[in-house]
Amino acid sequence: MAKRTIYLLGTLSLAMTIGGYFIIAASYPKELSRFPFFVLILLLDLYLWLSVRRRVFSWNKFLKYITILSYWFPLLLVISMGVGSLFVNIYLWKPFLATFLGGIIFMIYSAKLFAIIFLLFADLLKIIHHVLRFSWHKKKKTPCPEKTKQITRAKFLGNIGLIGGGFVLSGLIIGAVRWAYDFRIRREYISLPMIPAQLEGMKMVQISDLHLGSWTNKGALQDAVDVINEEEADFIFFTGDLVNFVTTEAYRYKYILKQLKAKFDVFAVLGNHDYGDYVKWATLAEKEQNLRDLETFYDELGWHLLRNESKLAKVRNIPVAIVGVDNWSAYERFPRYGNLEKALEGTDTALFKILLSHDPTHWDKEVSLKYPNIPLTLSGHTHGFQFGVELKNFRWSPAQYMYKRWAGLYANPATDTPQYLYVNRGLGMIGYPGRIGILPEITVLELVS
Repeated sequence: MAKRTIYLLGTLSLAMTIGGYFIIAASYPKELSRFPFFVLILLLDLYLWLSVRRRVFSWNKFLKYITILSYWFPLLLVISMGVGSLFVNIYLWKPFLATFLGGIIFMIYSAKLFAIIFLLFADLLKIIHHVLRFSWHKKKKTPCPEKTKQITRAKFLGNIGLIGGGFVLSGLIIGAVRWAYDFRIRREYISLPMIPAQLEGMKMVQISDLHLGSWTNKGALQDAVDVINEEEADFIFFTGDLVNFVTTEAYRYKYILKQLKAKFDVFAVLGNHDYGDYVKWATLAEKEQNLRDLETFYDELGWHLLRNESKLAKVRNIPVAIVGVDNWSAYERFPRYGNLEKALEGTDTALFKILLSHDPTHWDKEVSLKYPNIPLTLSGHTHGFQFGVELKNFRWSPAQYMYKRWAGLYANPATDTPQYLYVNRGLGMIGYPGRIGILPEITVLELVS
């Protein structure tokens, strides 16, 4: 029976792998580079099931079938979304539903992966123990004793993994319910000795990565807008990723966002999600229209969308250049549409420049190396991974393994005059519909000499 089950699961896995490749190639071509990761997740899912199935099948009928259905539900969801995408583009039809279902899949598989890590380690211990046990008795030419009935270290680790997986799932659910909209105001004083005296105390509010397709709480967004307006800032800057996939996600929040006010207006740039690159469009014209609709939406909000261009503002008679570039990333999987040289045209008379660039890798690879005359760059993009630990003297997040600058204020040590980058942790969410440790952020920046 066990062999038949393994054979059946192996056949199904092979069929799903082949079918999954063609579905992703047809419906989500931009995600094809991640296909080996999806296959690995499938194999690990099967490994976990083979590790727990005996225990599950020993339970009463009702509990057994409920557990089986719950276990395979996320995989069935993935298959349904994949097959359905061949007929209906869910990102265009119901973008919020796509985000919601993706969040469920992410949370359940995160919990499974936690359990798998412990089970893999437990099985490794078993293998090592059996090899040493049989080798020892073979060398001594003595019979190998029967297995002890006491709980082994490997079994203990396996149980810890299963229990821990339950705690991980519970924690992720709490993070989605409790901390998703628990935003924090972070204040930073940017020390720049060369700034004109008139700019002393100039206040800027930065928000980033709203990802309105994932937003479910209009009240929380209204609260954030009210808090921002209470700051009575000189500038409000939005550093990209207004939506997840398509412009229509933003329409239901137009009235709230339109309330944002600053003395010298609101300025914005595009992030990697704003171009519609993560959707398979029927025609190129549809994709281009989606981006034009987004530009129109910004006009209706009264925000200045900067696409490789700049605007000059007179702050207490001092010309300040707000420079905005399209997304530019050091990683090939993200778009590189930004043109900083073009964006800087006409800013020679400015006595202070602020650059808005969605991806912080742009600062490392281009801004800090070639443009020391840009003292302040504002970015977002990383979300701080929406998960991590931030204490007074210690912080950690998986984001730091991909991004050198992943959250907060950074200075360029290579320049004689101070040059800063601030990376906002984002106000919205993508993928996982919640936050743990790395809370949503509203940044208040003030210039001091």
